Amino acid sequence: MNAATRAVARLGRAPIMAYGEMMAILRLGGRVMRSIRRGNMDRAAVFEQMWIMGNKSVFYMTVTMGVIGIILIYQGGLQAQRIVPDTSMIGATYTKFLVRDLAPSIGALPLAMRIGAGIAAELGSMVVTEQVDAMRMCAADPIDYLVVPRFIASTIMTTVVLVWSAFVMTVSGMLTAYFIFDVNFHTFLNPTLMTHGDWVVGLVKAVVYGATIALISSHRGLSTFGGSAGVGWATTSAVVYSCFSIIVLNLFISLIGQLIFPA
Repeated sequence: MNAATRAVARLGRAPIMAYGEMMAILRLGGRVMRSIRRGNMDRAAVFEQMWIMGNKSVFYMTVTMGVIGIILIYQGGLQAQRIVPDTSMIGATYTKFLVRDLAPSIGALPLAMRIGAGIAAELGSMVVTEQVDAMRMCAADPIDYLVVPRFIASTIMTTVVLVWSAFVMTVSGMLTAYFIFDVNFHTFLNPTLMTHGDWVVGLVKAVVYGATIALISSHRGLSTFGGSAGVGWATTSAVVYSCFSIIVLNLFISLIGQLIFPA
């Protein structure tokens, strides 16, 4: 096989592998849905995972999203002043964009790093230490005991944390606009541009992102092989695939949302 043939083979291998991974994740999602419908879940594990994913992410997300809100308003205000001296509409524009896109999509990326890495590392460690095999030997389904609690917890707490992130970004942006651009709080919180469709699209994104992070990270964790090096590979790939999926899903949900709820 010459160099050109090998290059073409490598190019063709990538989409085939991506398709295989996507189908495996969808099959895992189907098994999770069937397990939830049957009620096969450890409720104590669900609440434990909600604590780990939600409460322990609050400080991290508050600082991260607060700083992002400051940067966005500061840079956006500077650019707006170059076009029109009046910055009174900066708040209305910012909050609409924030609820519909910024808070769920930008906030999901650091959450994917924290939650996704944690799920993949934990499940990967259980695979390489043969704990998952031991569960199967005891006729216990790892999906019921390991994946379902993390899926439910991630879906719920990602939504909750992203709603909190939207609030934090609103407050940090409002304070930045007040102290730097002299926009008062009442003017900044002008709701004239907001519609119920903005809230629906933002919440749908948050729920979908939470479910996606859990499914991808669980799949990568359960696919771990090769000891500690494999755990590192699973963790890295879980974060990369989750972030990439969030970006792609953001595009499709935004397009569908624009058709149903025009901005």
